[in-house]
Amino acid sequence: MPAPNDHAGMAALSICEALMLAMNDHKLLPEAEIVGVLEDAAATHENASGSDAEERTHRAVAKLINRIIAGGNSVRRPQD
Repeated sequence: MPAPNDHAGMAALSICEALMLAMNDHKLLPEAEIVGVLEDAAATHENASGSDAEERTHRAVAKLINRIIAGGNSVRRPQD
């Protein structure tokens, strides 16, 4: 069973993804800007320091953000 903070993280991720999709749909931010925001977030975690456990957490977060970028989850891309 996930820890309560896992639920909060999942909810936050879903809300952020929905906001990014809405901003793209309403042409408030183009896809490149949304990807840039995600890349900046990943870089912040990739460069974070702390205890071994904190660094592992940051690296895991960066990896997840990079998977989101690669998967195109936060922008609606046309289907071929």
